Amino acid sequence: MHYVHAEAMSTETDPHSYAQPDKVRVTALDLDLSVSFEKHVLSGSATLALDWRDKAAHELVLDTNDLKIAKIEAADKSGKWVEAKFKLDAPDALRGAALHVALPEQSTKVRIAYSTSSDAAGLQWLDPEQTAGKKHPFVYSQSESIAGRSWIPLQDTPAVRFSYSARIHTPKELRAVMSADNDAGHALDGDFRFVMPQKIPSYLLALAIGDIAVKTTGPRSAVYAEPETVAAAAQEFEDVEKMIQTTEKLYGPYRWQRYDILVLPPSFPFGGMENPRLTFATPTIIAGDKSLVSVIAHELAHSWSGNLVTNAAWRHVWLNEGFTTYVQGRIVEAVYGKQQADEEFLVAANALRKAFADAPAGEQVLVPDLTGKDADDSLSDVPYTKGSWFLQTLEHKFGRDAFDKFLRSYFDHFAFQSITTDQFVDYLKTNLLDRHPGKMSMSEVEAWLHQPGVPADGPLPNSARFTAQNIQRSEFVAGKRSARELNAKAWSTQEWQYFLDQLPPKLSGEQMTTLDAAYHLTGTRNAEIAFRWYRLAIGSDYQTAFPAMREHMLRIGRRILVVPLFEALTKTPAGKAFAEKVYADARPGYHPMTRAAVEKALKAPAKN
Repeated sequence: MHYVHAEAMSTETDPHSYAQPDKVRVTALDLDLSVSFEKHVLSGSATLALDWRDKAAHELVLDTNDLKIAKIEAADKSGKWVEAKFKLDAPDALRGAALHVALPEQSTKVRIAYSTSSDAAGLQWLDPEQTAGKKHPFVYSQSESIAGRSWIPLQDTPAVRFSYSARIHTPKELRAVMSADNDAGHALDGDFRFVMPQKIPSYLLALAIGDIAVKTTGPRSAVYAEPETVAAAAQEFEDVEKMIQTTEKLYGPYRWQRYDILVLPPSFPFGGMENPRLTFATPTIIAGDKSLVSVIAHELAHSWSGNLVTNAAWRHVWLNEGFTTYVQGRIVEAVYGKQQADEEFLVAANALRKAFADAPAGEQVLVPDLTGKDADDSLSDVPYTKGSWFLQTLEHKFGRDAFDKFLRSYFDHFAFQSITTDQFVDYLKTNLLDRHPGKMSMSEVEAWLHQPGVPADGPLPNSARFTAQNIQRSEFVAGKRSARELNAKAWSTQEWQYFLDQLPPKLSGEQMTTLDAAYHLTGTRNAEIAFRWYRLAIGSDYQTAFPAMREHMLRIGRRILVVPLFEALTKTPAGKAFAEKVYADARPGYHPMTRAAVEKALKAPAKN
């Protein structure tokens, strides 16, 4: 079932794109690309279908980043391809280079022959030894926020949506998959074709090529992964169909036909990426007990909030991530219980409040000013957790039934459109605030959106387990309770996260040793617990954990699980020296986004 509305046009300019969508818009993309693992390059052509909005315009401006443009052709009125003049500007450090294509006749199609750089920001090339199987190379893309322009010339702004098709040429022993219609039974013949009929923004373009196996998990879902990983992943994600059905009951039909998951090698810099029809996921969420599958709930929720209704510029990313984090909580509550959903939110809320203690006011608002800043700077805890907290406040004030009806109507009304915060606020006022007067004022809404911190009336759930743990933790810190007396062997992942997060940043050597002896935290394969334990080990100078921490930092490239460790290590000269040695070994396996974040941390001077 599809909902058709007039396109929600925003006049706001995207500061992270050179495109001029008010003059001409890309409506469809056709890719024909070949992969060279020897050169670490994609090469071929991109054909763009154009919709001219300004009849006086005769130039197409595209976003690129370190692309080598060989030739550009335009289709004339008879459909014949004619070479077009183009100019590539000098690159900007944040946005790359604008590509200007002169089109005197306002052609409806252009074809660009090009190749990528071997170090394209949106692609990671892995040698065989960096994969689980150790036999074949692997490449995958990560286009969010504005890295799509490093492997395709396009209007790289979330304000522009387009359908796409692709033909990908690969070595015959490897499989190609994309954020499109993947065929699990496709022969490994080196020639893969894809179609994405729904219009998506550029940051949702995704490609991966490698030794990839497939295992079905439901009537409209499957797991793609390296053969060594696929069975464990399929078992961990066996509840996907239940999650889809849960979300459909709340917020309307799933509009993307299939929901498949690609589990990438550990270097993937995020927990997950919501590429439509094929979520890209980190193997660090495969804990063996489904305790970390809320990441999958989050990426699935993007099928409504983000992929279906999209932020029109990156300063409005809370419209993607805040809504998705809220929907994620509702999915987890329905499938795994309210206790887990509440505890996951409490862990996130506590982390946000700690971050706010040191963050400048301008970085605490839901709609920040990103002028002159990297688009990736928008991706902090603020849009995720504070955005979700705002929506929980709306639910609390208006009641779950009324808010669910509003949210479903919102997804329907703006389906397949890109919008701004102002457009959301207008819809909120008309369809929720005005229909239920006296529940919440516009000034309260504005405070959530544009003031730092979290308003005092932001609701927080209760957790009996966390409340009991608070007493035990205080007694342990004060030396009144031993590590073994915590009785923590049966704790859930969420309880361990909360416990480690709430400890002082420095414990005594005896406390660290007894905790480790009782619960074997050093070397744990639960990446979320490991990250917190190693962060505590750095603050407490617990050297016993450092070899296992080094292995964790070498094995995992997920930014949130390694970058804070580098940041903590750089606070002392000895720690910084250790971090530099680890990074020298880890760098080849890190994604360019992870490398940039680590290198920024390593440049910070040690404090003593």
